[in-house]
Amino acid sequence: MSDIKAFQDFLDSSVSAFHATDNMQRMLEAHGYQRLLEHEYWNLERGGKYYMTRGGTTLIAFRVPEKVSYGFMMSACHTDRPTFKLKENCELRGIYTRLATEGYGGMIISSWMDRPLSIAGRVMVETEKGVERRLINIDQDLMMMPNVAIHMNRSVNDGYKWNPAVDTVPMLGGSDDADKFWPLVEQIAGGKILGHDLFLYARQKSSVWGIDGEFISGQALDDLACAWGTLQGFLNSQTTEAIPVLCAFDDEEVGSNSPQGAASTILEFTLERICGALDLDIHQMLAQSFMISADNAHALHPSHPELADKANAPILGKGVVLKFNAAQRYTTDGISASVFRQVCQKANVPLQVYTNRPDIKGGSTLGHISLTHVSVPTADIGLPQLAMHSCYETAAVADVRNLVAAMTAYFNSTIELMGTGYIMK
Repeated sequence: MSDIKAFQDFLDSSVSAFHATDNMQRMLEAHGYQRLLEHEYWNLERGGKYYMTRGGTTLIAFRVPEKVSYGFMMSACHTDRPTFKLKENCELRGIYTRLATEGYGGMIISSWMDRPLSIAGRVMVETEKGVERRLINIDQDLMMMPNVAIHMNRSVNDGYKWNPAVDTVPMLGGSDDADKFWPLVEQIAGGKILGHDLFLYARQKSSVWGIDGEFISGQALDDLACAWGTLQGFLNSQTTEAIPVLCAFDDEEVGSNSPQGAASTILEFTLERICGALDLDIHQMLAQSFMISADNAHALHPSHPELADKANAPILGKGVVLKFNAAQRYTTDGISASVFRQVCQKANVPLQVYTNRPDIKGGSTLGHISLTHVSVPTADIGLPQLAMHSCYETAAVADVRNLVAAMTAYFNSTIELMGTGYIMK
């Protein structure tokens, strides 16, 4: 279980997108990857291992083979999760001291009630040398969103409509605690704060549970489970004659329209810079490249099986999920499905499929967004999970391992085009 304990440590310490990216960065550096800065010249060497970040929440890593005969073997996931962001002027005074928040993404609000919460993210601190970015995590049970008693809200079990302007304002302290929050943050940050991106997170640690320990629950399984699985597969794989590229984007939960989102030019420009430094033709490379978009999938719910498409409903513990949608909100088609099926065969990993029930509108992910800038065949995959967008989600231990195995096989592979088909090696 050491691999799952390592995954739990990653989950529990990735209390914001900033911390998740920082954790991934440190794992890459431990494996010999060198950081590149966007504003500097890139001198790439054959056999080199590199990564770059943007905004502190998006990361792209790649390896340069000694010989490049094929295109890019890419994967993409996201580092963010539905949560609440602190407003700029957030401290509210009154009988209690509270903090004003704004919803980030489509969360299940009820899951945030009546549980210890805290704050984590990025602050910009004024120093003698300039303004520095610092990550903070207030590592204590700091606040809570209390429910109204059922005696005063008799409709709470009958489809109560939460009001984000009223119900999701966490209690921080009593009336005497006004003006204590920002001094605490500045003490932890080590200086005067000029800007901040701070988010709430649930304090409950991840848990492996079930009669045989088959399930795992925790914060942000969507999509840190895929961030973990793709990263471990990337690190475990051997160098081939293709260029492996690992992408972890931010802001997927709010549409990806940011400088560090999948709708930005970050991946496109990074691939162009790689090709320029190695004297490769970008268009020729992309013509023989592939992308896996990894974002979790809805598992068959034990109490509500009627919400699933009966023939295409994945089950926890039964394998990685290949996702389909006729409107291309999931980008998998016949070609990309055949590629990923061969990957799973190579890894001896079970594979399931998912489509929405036709009369229930589903979500989307970053694959079809990144395609607008980097247009390559793409398979949308993920782990089956329950309670997606709750602050405490559930998946299967076996599927975490299945994804690592599948992504290791993927990054160990190359795709050679031949006429109207391809050969996977």
